[in-house]
Amino acid sequence: MKPVRFDYARPADLAAAVALGGRGDAVVKFIAGGQSLGPMLNLRLVQPDLLVDITAIAELKRVDQTADALILGSCITHADIEDGRVPDVTGGAMRAVAAGIAYRAVRNRGTVGGSLAHADPSADWISALSALGAQAIVHGARGERRIAVESLMTGVFESGLEPGELLTGVEILRLSPSARWGYYKHCRKTGELAHAIGAYLDDPERGVCRAVIGATGTRPLVFGDAAALFGGGAPGGAIDRGFAERAMAAHGMADAIEQQIHFACLRRAVAQAHRA
Repeated sequence: MKPVRFDYARPADLAAAVALGGRGDAVVKFIAGGQSLGPMLNLRLVQPDLLVDITAIAELKRVDQTADALILGSCITHADIEDGRVPDVTGGAMRAVAAGIAYRAVRNRGTVGGSLAHADPSADWISALSALGAQAIVHGARGERRIAVESLMTGVFESGLEPGELLTGVEILRLSPSARWGYYKHCRKTGELAHAIGAYLDDPERGVCRAVIGATGTRPLVFGDAAALFGGGAPGGAIDRGFAERAMAAHGMADAIEQQIHFACLRRAVAQAHRA
C-alpha cells in the first residue's frame, strides 16, 4: 500500500515547525527518522494532511553538557549514541541500550525523540530513560515545558504531548562513578521489539535507586524508590517477588506467565548491575 496524499514541509527552525504543528485546519504529523511512522503511513494507519520534516532544524541535533546533565536534541539517532558521537554521562548505559535497538539500518535513522513521541510500549528508550530519571523537553505555542519521561507515555501509542507540541530534546542526569546499571530485555529474536524489559539503576551517591518493568502492553511500571523491591534488604539482593507481583497486577498485568517473564527480566537487570 501507499500513503494517502499529503502536503510536505521542511522548516528550517523550531518556531516554524511549532507554527505548522499548531495548525487547526489540518491533521499534522512530525517526522524525523520515520522508522515507525513510515510503515504506518504506508499502511494508512496514519493519514495526515501535512507531514512536517524536522530534520533540517539544527537545534534538534544539539548536544549540551552541564555539570549535572546531558541534553540531547530529539533528532540525535540511536547510532549517534551507540558510536560515541555524543557524550555518555551514564557510564556506558545509554550506549549499550542504543546498540541493542533493532538493526543497524534502523539505528542509523531512528531518533531518540521519535522513539519517545511514538510511545510504543515495547520500545527501549521509554523504559531505559524512565529508569534513568530523564526529562523530556517539549515546545509548543505556549513555550517550553518539561515532562518526566516516565510520565510522557499515557497509553499505547499515546503521549502527554498536547496538539501541536513537538518533543525537542531529552535531559539525562549524570550518574556518579559508583552507579550501577542493569538492562535486560526478552525478544523472540534479535532485532524485534521487546516482549519484556527490566531496567535498574542504583546510584547511592545521589540517593537514587530506580527500577522499571517495561514492554507491559501499556506505559512502563516505574519504581521510583526501588529499595522497596528488596523487602528491607540491601539493594541488589533478592527481590520480594510478592511485592513485585502485586505491583504488576495493579498495573494491569494479571496473567501469571506474563508476570513471570517480566519478573525474570527485572531480576536479571538487577543481577547484571550488581555483577559489574
